[in-house]
Amino acid sequence: MVKSFLIVGGSSDMALLLAGRLLDDGHAVTLLARDSTRVQPMIERGAQLIQGDALDEDTVQTAIASAIAAGERLDGVAHLVGSIALRPPHAMKVADFQEVIQTNLTSAFVTLKYAGKSMLRAGTGRMVFTSSVAGSYGLTNHEAVAAAKGGLEAMVRSAASTYAQRGLRVNAVAPGLTETRMGGAVLRSEALREAAVGMIPLKRINEPHEVASAMHWLLTEAPDNFTGQVLHLDGGMANIRG
Repeated sequence: MVKSFLIVGGSSDMALLLAGRLLDDGHAVTLLARDSTRVQPMIERGAQLIQGDALDEDTVQTAIASAIAAGERLDGVAHLVGSIALRPPHAMKVADFQEVIQTNLTSAFVTLKYAGKSMLRAGTGRMVFTSSVAGSYGLTNHEAVAAAKGGLEAMVRSAASTYAQRGLRVNAVAPGLTETRMGGAVLRSEALREAAVGMIPLKRINEPHEVASAMHWLLTEAPDNFTGQVLHLDGGMANIRG
């Protein structure tokens, strides 16, 4: 059966890989993204684009309506909006901290609010959000993103409980350092790369397709009783010691 999916933050590296997999399955895909150039290959394959900001409530509602129109209902939504600011608290402006919270957590709540409302009408749906290893592992200079992602994980667990009896399944992935444009900001030099790899029990950095595959599984194949979970895709970093 053809299903309809919305990807919020659709121009990120992992979002494009996820969109490609869903299109390969024959599903309808709607991308909410600011960068129309990066998503053009997916548009050429049949995805539809809603260009705008994931913090704008009207834009998010428009994207959801477009996804519903592309199918019979909104079957699933993936939220891949994120940012990172690596500075210690004493060197960070409150405005910069608030921007990290807005980008990572508030935009996720906007998606949860409006996608959830749509899915409640249908009585079914799956939502997947993007956290980070920083949400559960104390990393130097990650206070802002840790606050945002820790809040996101708590929100996911609460939402999974709120909607458990209404047919909605809410989960998250929490990647470690990944070979993406955003990850490149951390991997500015070979020394920084070696230090990062040294903290990971598997001694390697994530590939984007690994995260996209996990999100694809959560949206399309995970058991119905899988909800309120955070998949730690971090090479064992958050839970074991190498």
